[in-house]
Amino acid sequence: MSEERPFIRPYGDRLNDGAVQLSFSLPISLSARSREAAKSIAGRLGLEQIRLVSALDLGNGFSFYILYGATTVEIDDQAIHLTEVERPLLDFWRINQLLEFELKKRVTVVGATIGTDAHTVGLDAILNAKGFGGESGLERYPQFRVVNLGAQAPPDEVLEAAREQRADVVLVSQVVTQRNAHLENLSLLAEMLEAEGLRQDLLLICGGPYIDSQVALEVGFDAAFGPGTTPLAVASLIVEELLRKAQ
Repeated sequence: MSEERPFIRPYGDRLNDGAVQLSFSLPISLSARSREAAKSIAGRLGLEQIRLVSALDLGNGFSFYILYGATTVEIDDQAIHLTEVERPLLDFWRINQLLEFELKKRVTVVGATIGTDAHTVGLDAILNAKGFGGESGLERYPQFRVVNLGAQAPPDEVLEAAREQRADVVLVSQVVTQRNAHLENLSLLAEMLEAEGLRQDLLLICGGPYIDSQVALEVGFDAAFGPGTTPLAVASLIVEELLRKAQ
């Protein structure tokens, strides 16, 4: 009879000690009172054995804190429902082969960061020829044609590019999340594409540090990628999804 798998909890120095690190800012200047306020907040969050290890005055009535503490919270990770789907990675040559001989076309990818978002590092890591993590970007694939609109592209500009370029894929990166700007931007683009009758023919992919598959589906996209994603993962998904849609 197999031994029952224990629940898990965070650890630092020793297994299951519950050690966590917490950091946040407060809208008050640094003082003895603000330090106690930071520890009080950590206590209200359920942490025990709280230690304030760093406090910084940010100026203009703001301060920043790093605290250590311990939690008694534990979970059964096997009971977690995943919305992410693990997909097999294809290699560079297999991807091109499938596009050329199975899909029988070059795939046009229109990419951009939209709204006021000027962060293109993640987008360029996927699209530009130099790529990321030792992998070539989509520009190096003979069977991909990439149109990179760069930063701060208005949704209507992305829509027009998708129409004019006869895009197969629209890839949008969103890093700025203040006041849920990323959700508004992505939803607006999906709605505009739907209204113009372009959505059904497009594979919509979004990426960013605060975007996952559940968020992507909720805002009308087909898939999402988070930090550390490599071009091969994106290319593999594109091939898989386009072949599925073509059946």
